[in-house]
Amino acid sequence: MGGPSSEREVSLSTGRGCVQALRDEGYEVIEVDAGPDLPARLTEISPDVCFNALHGRWGEDGCVQGLLEWLRIPYTHSGVLASALAMDKARTKDVYRAHGLPVVESRIACKAEVMARHVMAPPYVVKPNNEGSSVGVYLVPEGANGPPQLADTMPEHVMVEAFVRGRELTCSVMGDGPKDKGALTVTDILTDGWYDYNAKYVEGGSRHVVPADIPREIFDACMKMSTTAHRVLGCRGVSRTDFRWDDSRGLDGLILLETNTQPGMTPTSLTPEQAASCGISFGALCRWLVEDASCDR
Repeated sequence: MGGPSSEREVSLSTGRGCVQALRDEGYEVIEVDAGPDLPARLTEISPDVCFNALHGRWGEDGCVQGLLEWLRIPYTHSGVLASALAMDKARTKDVYRAHGLPVVESRIACKAEVMARHVMAPPYVVKPNNEGSSVGVYLVPEGANGPPQLADTMPEHVMVEAFVRGRELTCSVMGDGPKDKGALTVTDILTDGWYDYNAKYVEGGSRHVVPADIPREIFDACMKMSTTAHRVLGCRGVSRTDFRWDDSRGLDGLILLETNTQPGMTPTSLTPEQAASCGISFGALCRWLVEDASCDR
């Protein structure tokens, strides 16, 4: 848990929740705030399983997964390749397109170019290509006078993506095998504004309708596309795929944004809420992840 990424605080919150749930399930749990000494700490502890509660770079992009493979410690969630692919939004879209999943126009551009001129017609969104939790997301509205002025903390190359009006939908998948739970349900995320970091993690920042009150055709499409995304990216354990849906266009208005290989497990997180709506307690979800853990993922 923890770690050095921009999502450190979210990871600490996820970790605290999972620690308590796993102890309640009868596991002996050792908390590790991931730092430069992580290989030595893991070698010293020699755990039966590593429950990966990290978010963002190093913990969700294949780096720590490679370390755990090297140390031959079974771990939860996705492996090296799936983690690296899903964390790279541009390459994720390449995989989506190759398997007929709908995506919106986007491009990778250098930060200086994005601040100098509109690299596509507004409205559009600018975001890091390899961060999550809506960290560093800029919405450039229609009619904007000029391009966005990005923070110094933004990477040198960013994703510029056409803005899709409509509703924010998401669907979690618990494995894709014959004995797994598969797609759980769809949540409709309601906010008063942009679904940004605060809307995701501050209590009251958003309202979740679970299951989503949407047409059956759209609901079923989200369930099917989330399962397909989980499979074609090579995900393991739990993943969550996010959508935008322009309800004025029916099924043609549904597009995939990204797949999260380490969905949040905080008190306001979507995946535990979806599991609960299917009769799976938070403790049972954490137990399932532990029992699913392995190397060679």
